[in-house]
Order: sequence, then structure tokens, then C-alpha cells
Amino acid sequence: MSNRPIFVATHPRSCSTAFERVFMTRRDILQCVHEPFGDAFYYGPERLSSRYENDEKARLDSGLAQSTFCTVLDRIEKEAAEGRRIFIKDIIHYLVPPNGAPPSIAPSLARKERGVGTFEPFSNVVANGVKLAPYPYATEPELRNPTVVPSEILGKFHFTFLIRHPRYSIPSYYRCTVPPLDEVTGFYNFMPSEAGYDELRRVFDYLRVIGHVGPKIASHDIHMNGSTDSNANELDICVVDADDLLDDPAGIIAAYCKSVGIGYDDRMLSWDSEEDQKHAQDAFEKWKGFHEDALNSRDLKPRKYKKKAKSDEEEDREWLEKFGAQGAKVIRQTVNANVKHYEYLKQFTLTA
Repeated sequence: MSNRPIFVATHPRSCSTAFERVFMTRRDILQCVHEPFGDAFYYGPERLSSRYENDEKARLDSGLAQSTFCTVLDRIEKEAAEGRRIFIKDIIHYLVPPNGAPPSIAPSLARKERGVGTFEPFSNVVANGVKLAPYPYATEPELRNPTVVPSEILGKFHFTFLIRHPRYSIPSYYRCTVPPLDEVTGFYNFMPSEAGYDELRRVFDYLRVIGHVGPKIASHDIHMNGSTDSNANELDICVVDADDLLDDPAGIIAAYCKSVGIGYDDRMLSWDSEEDQKHAQDAFEKWKGFHEDALNSRDLKPRKYKKKAKSDEEEDREWLEKFGAQGAKVIRQTVNANVKHYEYLKQFTLTA
């Protein structure tokens, strides 16, 4: 089983922080890195997001205004040097240009030819004082790669995926971008492009096509190509649905651990110590307001009753009451636009 860094790729509000807290209990073997690529996506000179494009003060105040995709990867590499296996949970659209824009490799990760057979990382030019412009970059894309990260680097990670039905995640995310919570999060408007499902699906499919994951589906006996070749890629197609996790935490976490090569222990489902709480507070500090439920939790227990889906009419009435007519309209449009991506990924989910 590979010991390469685990990358849990997800979309916003996927119950991912509760999932992450489970693995924060394994500080004996894991070094958890919380959403590092958002630094470059929102604030740095290679930023892909327009959220803070007209707010230089916010970018500077973040302390992350010099973060590039290269500096984020450098940080991960330094964390790995401590000897424990890296466990990253991150929003995958941080690696993908928004709104379906054509991708090209981030300048700090691009390589330019300098003589026959030698290449120099573009990051060296940045270090010499050349200021990077935000996206679009004046760099070349990689064939079929939807991200700004070279496939060679993507291949260093053990990718897994975490999903949640958009009828739950989208209104939860919308709530973080309107009063009163927006004053805490610093996200003052809802951007449908940040839903993240389309990007998650495209990255998922790309990793399958180039052989970085699959063809075997985690916890299943068959491969996507119908074969049972024991010599296939050791990295399963591993997709976790948040509702399955909440209904059966022990079963899903045990199955997930088997897929990624972590020894499962029931004690991973409890984090009631002062040390556990302090560790989580420090990790989640930079994204205030988004992780309060997980921060205030002490364990992950199966919910007593499975969540019953409401009709569209019931959901619309609930969203209208909570967020007003315009909010309910935007939420419904965003949910409807992303259900197809969720249902596509759902077919690959592991089972306990």
C-alpha cells in the first residue's frame, strides 16, 4: 500500500471538516494539512478567484498575499519531512479556473526550456522579483488536465473524494455568505462558481483517465473495466458520501481506512480531549465561521434517523423563509445545476 500523501478532494460544505477531525486524532501517524490551496486561490499573485480581486487590503491582511501554488506545495513537502504521512483535505476547485475557463499551468509550477535537455522552474523567476499576474496565465496547458497543477505533481498524491448532495451543501454554503455569518467568514456574497461539483467531477474523471486512480472501486470486488486484475493500480477509486458517513461512521471510516492504508481504530471517532480541541482550533483558524459545528463537536456518532429528502416545494419554502426570495431562487438554481455531477460521482461511492 502506498504511503504517498492522502489528498481528500471535496467541494464546500461537504461535512468534510467532521471527516477531517476523525483523522486529526491520528497524530501519531498522520500530519493533517487543512485546505492549503485556498491561500493561492484567493489571495496570492496566481489567484484564480475574483472574490478579493478588488480588495487588496483583505488580501494583504490575510498574510497570504505572496502564496503561490508552488509555495503551498513547498509547505506540504516540509510537513512531510517530519516523517508522518500527510493527510490533506482541500476544496478541489482551488486547483481549477472558475466558470469553465480554459486551464493552463500555474506560472510558479511551469517549466521553461533553457538549453537542450535542461529546464528551469518558473518559480525561480518569481523569486528574482518578476511579479506574477492573476489568471489567465501566459503558460501552456496540459492535454486534458483541468487543473493548474502538472499531472506529474498530481500523481504524487493518493486522491480520494468526499461528496454531499447539493440540496444540503448549497444552502449551508449560502448561509456563510450572508448576514450575520458573513461578518465572521469575510465572504460577503454567494458565488455559484464556488459550488465545486463540476470541478470535482472533471478532476475525478481526469485522474481516472490518466490512471492516477482506479480502475477498482474501493470496497467493491470489480474494476470499472469489468476485470479483476490483481496487478491494477493500487489506488482505488475512493468516493465517500457524507450521508453514508453520518449514518454509519464506524463502517464508512473503517472501509475508507482500508482503501487508503490507515489502520482503523474506534477511538478515531472521538476527540474529547483538550489537546484535540486545541489542535483543531489552530488548524481551522484561517477560515473562521466555516467550521464551527465541527469545532464544537466531541465525536462522530451515527445519527438516530436517516435524513429524509424533502420535496422541491418543501425545500423552496424552507429556503424562502430563511434567505428570502432572491436567496431561495439562487440556491435552487445552483442545486439544480449540480445534482447531475453529484449523482455521477455517487455511483462510485464505497460501502461499509
